[in-house]
Amino acid sequence: MPSKVYLNPDTMSQPRGFTNVVKVGHTAYIAGQVSATRDGSVVGKGDPEAQARQIWHNIEAAVKSIGGTLQDVVKTTTYVTNISHAGAVRKVREELFATNPPTSTLLVVSGLASPDYMVEIEAVAVVE
Repeated sequence: MPSKVYLNPDTMSQPRGFTNVVKVGHTAYIAGQVSATRDGSVVGKGDPEAQARQIWHNIEAAVKSIGGTLQDVVKTTTYVTNISHAGAVRKVREELFATNPPTSTLLVVSGLASPDYMVEIEAVAVVE
C-alpha cells in the first residue's frame, strides 16, 4: 500500500480539523479551497470571478507543494452558492486550462463555510 503524506503548505491558509493536501502514491487529494489568502482573509467578497482566481491560486500552491503544476490537476469538484456564478468560474478555468482541462463537476449548494464564500473547489492531481 502506498504511503500517505499529509501537507499543509505554509503558502496557504492553515486549516482547522482537516489537511489541505494528502498525497497517496502519485495522487494528491486537495481539500476544498475557498478564496482565503495565506493569512485567512477573504478575497473577492461579492465577486465570484475574483474568488475563483484566488481559489486556483490556492490549488496551485497545493500542487506545487508536492512538486507539480496546475496541469497535473485531473479532476475538480466545484461548489457555487448560485448557478449565476458558474460563468465566472468557467471563465477562469478556461483561461488556466486552454487545452486538456481536468474533469469537472459543478454543484449548486445552499451555503459554504462562511456567507462570504460564493465558490469552493476541491481537486485531485497526479504527480510523478
